[in-house]
Amino acid sequence: MNENYGRDTFLSLLKDEGVTHIFGNPGTTELAIMHALNDHPDLTYVLGLQEAVVVAMADGYARASGKLAACNVHVAPGLGNAMGSLYTAHMSGSPLIITAGQQEQGHGLTEPLLYGPLVEMARPVVKWAFEISRVEDLPRVIRRAAKIATTAPTGPVFLSLPGDVLNAVAGVELATATRVDTLVQPSHDALLATAERILAANNPMILVGSEIISSDAQTEAIQLAEALGAPVFQQSVPSGAHFPSEHPAFMGALSRDQKQVQATLSPYDLLICIGADVLQMSVWSEIEPLPTGMPIVQIGLRDWEMGKNYPSEIALRSDVGVTLRVLVPMLQDKIDAKGQFTSVERLESIAPNNWSARREEMRAKTVGLANEMPINPDWLMLQLAESIPENAIIVDEGLTGAKNLLGFVPLRDRYSYFGMVSGGIGWGIAAAVGVQLAQPDRPVVAVLGDGSSLYSPQALWSAAHLNLPITFVMLNNKGYRILKERLIAFHDDDRFIGMDFDAPTIDLAGLARSLGVEAQTVTNPKDFAQSFDTALTDSRPRLIEVMVEPGPQRRAPN
Repeated sequence: MNENYGRDTFLSLLKDEGVTHIFGNPGTTELAIMHALNDHPDLTYVLGLQEAVVVAMADGYARASGKLAACNVHVAPGLGNAMGSLYTAHMSGSPLIITAGQQEQGHGLTEPLLYGPLVEMARPVVKWAFEISRVEDLPRVIRRAAKIATTAPTGPVFLSLPGDVLNAVAGVELATATRVDTLVQPSHDALLATAERILAANNPMILVGSEIISSDAQTEAIQLAEALGAPVFQQSVPSGAHFPSEHPAFMGALSRDQKQVQATLSPYDLLICIGADVLQMSVWSEIEPLPTGMPIVQIGLRDWEMGKNYPSEIALRSDVGVTLRVLVPMLQDKIDAKGQFTSVERLESIAPNNWSARREEMRAKTVGLANEMPINPDWLMLQLAESIPENAIIVDEGLTGAKNLLGFVPLRDRYSYFGMVSGGIGWGIAAAVGVQLAQPDRPVVAVLGDGSSLYSPQALWSAAHLNLPITFVMLNNKGYRILKERLIAFHDDDRFIGMDFDAPTIDLAGLARSLGVEAQTVTNPKDFAQSFDTALTDSRPRLIEVMVEPGPQRRAPN
């Protein structure tokens, strides 16, 4: 048995588990890994200039590839910097192995500079957290970590790597990878009961979410909608392309306004929840989003979500795709036998209110805003939607400025859209880098707000360093518009403290250029189309700073 340094064993194990990219920001406690990377040229190291950027890049890569990715961040304060993005990766269920260098075990006893309880810090937002104490344990720990991260429901794991473990020499067997097959289906009796309950409803609706993507079940979700002729809504946090927008059954995403959601759901007598969070809201309200007494049938792998806030009459813990491949034919047979309705008639009845119909209504109201200055953000989203290539991938962190983006842009496949899932801003620029690395043959367009982008502009350097052809469309309204709107809505107060960045004005295009990204500022709506076309055809990253309507302004005193 050949003896190797722990650092080499660690990297060999990552490679054997299918890792091709390590996203990192090194410090002194990570130097052992940086040293060893010279002997592992088959692992691509992607440098991020801050730890939150590193994890967000890995999150984007994992979401857009479906592959296991690795992150390496610095000890205690570095992990602290990464926590916001780690929370987002946890919410998105991205399969990541996140490591941080740790002080040598004996040295840690003295509580030196740059020391902290890494496992305790990470544990709340990962599937598993562990500190390795012996080089001989590396194979068992890395294999376990990869298995946990990739077992559905997938998610990040964290490992603390003491320096003495990485620098120790030992002969160890690498063992082999384990992958857990979660493609189980419910029993025949459970499926039969589910089919009968669904067909007992006079007016069912379908709610789809992230497991449609993780289970690669878009086709099956379409088949379910067509079998029932039922309307399909996207979950209230539309973090991915969970259903094709132009399908006649698609109604769009639910809002996170409780009153609106209740009104939307009230006509229906059954909610069929497929791999989604049930009515995840943002701010508190006295109004419940679920109409009183509305029954729920739920299918998915995350049993924690089942009956969590609202009881599920039937809850099937199973893979969405596998289950639907059995359930849909069962439903179709029963529908044909009873002849109680035709799905075509049902789909025709919802056509006047589906996504496509509402898009045309929105377009008619928006197209005439072409001459507004500052630029109207809704008009901008329409222009973007009508100019973007069909195979483009959108990374969305536009918040208020891009609120109508999904109302205009049709999502056609599972990789066409990635949105912020956690509410933790600063994800978008870095995620776009990871998405482009995962999907190099497709154009990536990142739609960003100025406020959220200022959390992680360092990621622009990574895009430039890697020469990635990403188009960044940055909406500059010179402040936190979402906070202004909510301060007025919740408190009837327009005294905006801490919500403007106009003294001095931030030159976002200039900031991008300083980080190596070609950039320009657009103030006239007539100039956007040419700027966008130029960016799309460039082989390098480009940023378009668009000066958009700033939103609510403070009223003049009486």
